[in-house]
Amino acid sequence: MGGQLGQFAPFLLMFVVIYFFMIRPQQKRAKNEKEFESSLKVGDKIITKSGFHGKVVELAETTVVIETMSGKLKLERSAISMEMSAALNAKKA
Repeated sequence: MGGQLGQFAPFLLMFVVIYFFMIRPQQKRAKNEKEFESSLKVGDKIITKSGFHGKVVELAETTVVIETMSGKLKLERSAISMEMSAALNAKKA
């Protein structure tokens, strides 16, 4: 019985390591991004994942309209970069 458990111990250990170093941080990041998306408000300055800079002018459930220097763009909320927007707002503060 103890021999069988010894055979599975390396696989169990590998799964635990993968969980704590890959799966758990990814879940935490996804949760933080969802919170960021839901906390957006009109007037926030943002940067999209593709590099567009703009200001939020309109919000819908899953989309956002931003105003850029060349006009208005309608984007999915998930297209807004949490990290780059936070860095932009930190520079101005």
